[in-house]
Amino acid sequence: MSGDTAVIIPAKDEAGRIGATVTAALALPGVDLVVVVDDGSSDQTGKAARAAGARVVRHSRNRGKAAAMETGAEAVRLLDDDTSRHLLFLDADLGDTARAAAALITPIREGKADMSIAVFATRVKLGGHGVVVRLSRDGIRRATGFTATQPLNGQRCLTRDAFEAARPLAHGFGVETGLTIDLLRKGYRVVEVEVEMSHRATGTDWRAQLHRARQLRDVALALATREPLITQNLNKLRPNR
Repeated sequence: MSGDTAVIIPAKDEAGRIGATVTAALALPGVDLVVVVDDGSSDQTGKAARAAGARVVRHSRNRGKAAAMETGAEAVRLLDDDTSRHLLFLDADLGDTARAAAALITPIREGKADMSIAVFATRVKLGGHGVVVRLSRDGIRRATGFTATQPLNGQRCLTRDAFEAARPLAHGFGVETGLTIDLLRKGYRVVEVEVEMSHRATGTDWRAQLHRARQLRDVALALATREPLITQNLNKLRPNR
């Protein structure tokens, strides 16, 4: 199959797993281009990705997931010339399980959807993560009527047209929430696809808690800019003074 899909992998400090993820992505049917956006890593993420066969674009400082996705999409556009590939976004820590992402490309390739969202068949419950998931899911449902199973899942395949329609992307970790709302509101078709994929658990230490706090902030911001009434709902979450 000729290459009709490019894989974009935002990555920060993932030298230990990025190589396996890139190798698995390059084995996907119809994929002959993998772009890794090294988002200000302090380790050898870029070197490991390049060694595995990826094209690497580096941010000199950490700019966040949404910025990395936009950088990757622009790199693909410049490499495509007159071709317009589908864009498959994957997390850097998927490792060998990235091979299962083929199922995300199928409905896009067959013209049955404009964006597919992965639903991991096996999930690991992480402390505190459910608060952010519920915030995103409830906000998406209020804004569009669509109930997302895993609204924060970053494994997504889009047509180039759908991606451009969603720009500018929501900031940071709010990007998935914003993508879903914006595309549904504009009439694009969104489907969920169950896949056997997994990534590294984020744990419960202070770094993980800080990560979730940033997620909460970015998701709340994405919702606030898309649904004015969300501000009232967020106020309900604040403790009484």
